[in-house]
Amino acid sequence: MARVASRLSIAFIVALFSLLALGADAATLDRLRSFVRDTQTLHAQFEQTVFDRSGRRLQQASGELSIVRPGKFRWSVTKPYKQLLVGDGERVWVYDEDLKQVVTRRNDQALGNTPAALLAGTAEVEAAFDWRELPPSDGLDWLAATPKSKESSFSEIRLGFDAVGLAALELADNFGQRTVIRLSNVERNPRIAPDQLRFTPPKGVDVITD
Repeated sequence: MARVASRLSIAFIVALFSLLALGADAATLDRLRSFVRDTQTLHAQFEQTVFDRSGRRLQQASGELSIVRPGKFRWSVTKPYKQLLVGDGERVWVYDEDLKQVVTRRNDQALGNTPAALLAGTAEVEAAFDWRELPPSDGLDWLAATPKSKESSFSEIRLGFDAVGLAALELADNFGQRTVIRLSNVERNPRIAPDQLRFTPPKGVDVITD
């Protein structure tokens, strides 16, 4: 089974974290704005499944994530293998324990043409995406974000909300693949230790820098 990070571009992953940082507890754009104003950190467990354009399941993984605005995150895959992604505010690090390999890029390189405003959590977010509310489905209320940049790695992100807050994300890439992420045990504004948002490559691993 291919690695999650190898299936999704780093820019795609960073955009996901960005929308997570912005989107919890926001079934409408007004509530989204309120959340951006009032939320600085987020922690949750996740289940991630990737489907091809025909609906066939390609990958499945689970783990936990932490976000600190602006621009810092930790995404830890624990099953079916161990993989760690850390954004320290300056660089994005992808560590594959089994392969003993680290890939790192500067934030501006990792983001590419994906709107960096998402990580900053500013009013520029609305200008970088087209937003629309979707009909409720699967017991959730949905909000969609479509990037205005034609060079973005993804075509749409959908955020699903239950009575408590953010519960699901669905991300469509430009190749017809769909990534579904279900969140549980979501904590808003928890204390996140600073060392969780730093990464030092272990001794003996290959480090690839773009």
